[in-house]
Amino acid sequence: MNGYIHSIESFGTVDGPGLRYVVFFQGCPMRCRYCHNPDTWQPEKGDVMSAEEVMAGFRRNKSFYAKGGITVTGGEPLLQIDFLTELFRLAKAEGVHTCLDTSGITYNRGNAPYMEKLDRLMEYTDLIMLDIKHIDDEQHKKLTAHSNKNILEFVQYLDKKSIPVWVRHVVVPGVTDDPVYWQQLGRFMATVKNIKALDVLPYHTMGVKKYEELGIEYPLKDTPARDKELAVAARNTIIAAMKKARAEMI
Repeated sequence: MNGYIHSIESFGTVDGPGLRYVVFFQGCPMRCRYCHNPDTWQPEKGDVMSAEEVMAGFRRNKSFYAKGGITVTGGEPLLQIDFLTELFRLAKAEGVHTCLDTSGITYNRGNAPYMEKLDRLMEYTDLIMLDIKHIDDEQHKKLTAHSNKNILEFVQYLDKKSIPVWVRHVVVPGVTDDPVYWQQLGRFMATVKNIKALDVLPYHTMGVKKYEELGIEYPLKDTPARDKELAVAARNTIIAAMKKARAEMI
């Protein structure tokens, strides 16, 4: 089985526990205004590789990944769910830790064939890194051109499956830098038990050059990067709201 691969990073340090072999899948339906990988948007481009070829690359430096594993990101890996499942199946057969970095945008509980495939993928998935772009649905639509409803349902699905989740959230000036939204996110996180970590990241402009190279106008060109202190404040507010909500449930 073949898939479309944008690129591979041999030694990733921020894409899951330990040192990771990071595989960037091609194709993404989201159009996040701050996306720093617009070159991954178009499907069926990039290098065509088999799951076995990807694993062969991992095996060449396998000794370095003893406390890490394979992380698949993108783009949106779930657009190539059959190929992704085959890759993770091969990885788990060799005892390799598997991590899926996803937006969850493809989740569709009303699509039975898709749900069967997702259930099978989860059998080989050790960790989900989930990007929650915005907790408010209308603001999420403005930011990504999509609703967040199926994404939040995906979190609940993962909770029922007991799949550990690391949540990622970016603080974007004028978009997600409102404490009201941070508290709302914390209250949502309190409704599930499988969230094991929260990474709140400051907005950066490192993707601007790619837009220029692709001839695409950068949507947030007048938005300044934010410092780490604001991200720390956001994380503290989200965690406090989550703890308070959980205490009120007791």
